[in-house]
Amino acid sequence: MRTGKLLVAALWSTLFCAGVAVAQDQQAPSQQKPAQTQPAADDSSGPDMGNDGIVLPKKKDDAVAPPPAPAEEKVDNPGGATYSMRVDVPIVNLDVNVLLDKTHQFVPGLKPENFLVVEDGKEQEVSSVKVTRTPITVVLLLEFAANSYFFIRDMQNAADGFFRTMQPEDYVAVETYDIKPHVLTDFTNNKDTVDQALNSLIIPGFRETNQFDALYDTLDRLTRIEGRKYIVLISTGVDTMSHLTLDQMYAKVKATPNVSIFTISTGQFVRTMADARGAMGPMTRMTYLQADNQMKTFADMTGGMSFRPIFQGELPDIFSQINESIRNEYVVTYKPTNTKNDGSYRKVKVYLVDAEGKPLKMQDEKGRPLKYSVIHRDGYKARLPVE
Repeated sequence: MRTGKLLVAALWSTLFCAGVAVAQDQQAPSQQKPAQTQPAADDSSGPDMGNDGIVLPKKKDDAVAPPPAPAEEKVDNPGGATYSMRVDVPIVNLDVNVLLDKTHQFVPGLKPENFLVVEDGKEQEVSSVKVTRTPITVVLLLEFAANSYFFIRDMQNAADGFFRTMQPEDYVAVETYDIKPHVLTDFTNNKDTVDQALNSLIIPGFRETNQFDALYDTLDRLTRIEGRKYIVLISTGVDTMSHLTLDQMYAKVKATPNVSIFTISTGQFVRTMADARGAMGPMTRMTYLQADNQMKTFADMTGGMSFRPIFQGELPDIFSQINESIRNEYVVTYKPTNTKNDGSYRKVKVYLVDAEGKPLKMQDEKGRPLKYSVIHRDGYKARLPVE
């Protein structure tokens, strides 16, 4: 009996397990995920899949390759600083005027081979020569002191005559001096302004004529202005009590570039008459002779000209010469053989030569020889290393 019950229990257990298995088999198709199928090797649509299940984008055969990296700049010292070297080659521009002695006309048509430049006794090679005709920038520096009515009248006539030769594009400043300089008008191209400044010179204040101080002050002011400048100094040339000495004045003239001084001495008629009557003592005569020499030296050192008119009728010709000189000039350029920047003063002399190197000879239409003058500065000051 006991054995029969055990058989019935084992049978029911077997039937129960079988039913559970059949139920699991019926639910399996709905719970299992479909297996992923790997695409064929020749399928070009869709991404590649790696062995680890990561999706890899498929490479295209016609993909454009990225541009190559720029080549590294080659330097002499890779990894270090880059240095540059600057070499300053000195160049001298020399303003030269060539005028006929008789007519004071400008001589055109000269070539670079016609100019022989000698610096400190050594010939220089001229690189270029050009002719310039430009407006002028000029200072009328006038002696206006209570010394003599005739001197003042000569100054006023000369200043007024030069003022009349101004061109519309010229710039003129007016400055007077007695015990000290006085600027009547700064640079202007208004003729009315200049005319008013000249007409204001009626009653002088002091007898002293400190020419050196006034000329030094004018040169100092002109160093602040670019380009070529001129000073027309109308004066007796006598200096009474300047703080500066003549040597200091010469040094200032030499050290000031691009300035030419033209001098017109006043009082020549009175001096000539007094000397003829014996009314001028030896000391007074020596004083005026020294003044004339100083005025001429200022002009020669800067490439200007010096005049000592006795009669007023000489003034138109004087102004014609000055205008012919400053409005037409040659600019001679050369590289000096002495390249030292030592601040020294270099003496310069310019000659005119022909194709064979001989002194150039000029003739008029009738074959008669013409004398001429070569006008220029007598030298220049070399640059300093720090300039």
